[in-house]
Amino acid sequence: MKKIFLIAALITITIGAMAQKYTSRAKSPKELLNDKYTSGLFTNAEGTIFDIENETVGAYFNILDWLEGRVAGLQVFVSGSGVRVPVIRGSVATIFVDEMRMDALFLNALPVNDIAMIKVIKGPFAGAVGNGGGGTIAIYTIRADEEEEESPSQIP
Repeated sequence: MKKIFLIAALITITIGAMAQKYTSRAKSPKELLNDKYTSGLFTNAEGTIFDIENETVGAYFNILDWLEGRVAGLQVFVSGSGVRVPVIRGSVATIFVDEMRMDALFLNALPVNDIAMIKVIKGPFAGAVGNGGGGTIAIYTIRADEEEEESPSQIP
């Protein structure tokens, strides 16, 4: 009797594993991009992902100018000193570049053509100071290993 239960349990486990293998869905391109660039708390945080490498952003001086109007609830204000400040739902958003906290002024020096992905997290984010109650904008730059390698010049 124990052998029958053991065999039935093994068959059930095998069928369950096979069913899971065939029913798991393929990841979307944005999910793959999220897996490629993010780590730790940034991976699991729900947010809007933008694939900047496949967008036309070259005409913008600051990436916040491009983002404004593409994310519901995001407004960009310009301070008296010319710094663009992102505000999500009435609170100043925390900015991260390659998962390191940066000031909004830093984005003026960051070329938009060097940006690969942006993840906008509208709700509180545990990785930000004070849980990022104003939301978070995580910007990821193109990695050095992704840039096209130039062929070495040949010496005659």
